[in-house]
Amino acid sequence: MRMMLVPLAALSIAACSGGDEDGTSITFNGETESGAAATISTDGNSGAMKIDLPGFKADIAMPKLKLDAGDFEMNGVNLYPGSTITSLNIADGGNEGEGSGGVTVRFAAPAAADVVRNWFGEQLQQAGFKLTAAGNALSGTTDEGKPFRMELSPNGAAASDGTITIGG
Repeated sequence: MRMMLVPLAALSIAACSGGDEDGTSITFNGETESGAAATISTDGNSGAMKIDLPGFKADIAMPKLKLDAGDFEMNGVNLYPGSTITSLNIADGGNEGEGSGGVTVRFAAPAAADVVRNWFGEQLQQAGFKLTAAGNALSGTTDEGKPFRMELSPNGAAASDGTITIGG
């Protein structure tokens, strides 16, 4: 199978959160070598893990996962300092590694949208990304030529919510 359980198990152990705060929802979508759908996901509110593979289904009680700025990196660039990841979706591009595969990260940042956009723009350009700014968004390509888009929206006067999409 193309989808691996090891990365999610490692995240589960490394990012356990014992508090009442919301965790991070994580989803891995892929397919087996025969083309059957395969999904592994965690619920950010309860920590529950669902595994849905051909011939195997499970619901597992797990501690909540909480990922933050240091748990995500793009070519050496982490999320804006103090950010927390609210959801992470990884989609397999198919058995040949082509197609609509990609990563979507939703996050909350402790700064206004324009501050976060400017910070990311500088950091990502230094990492080889080719970017264009439009309002509170950045778009362009990674250093590997994959499509990249980041959209930010205000969340109060001094915070913002963002979505980063790579590939797909």
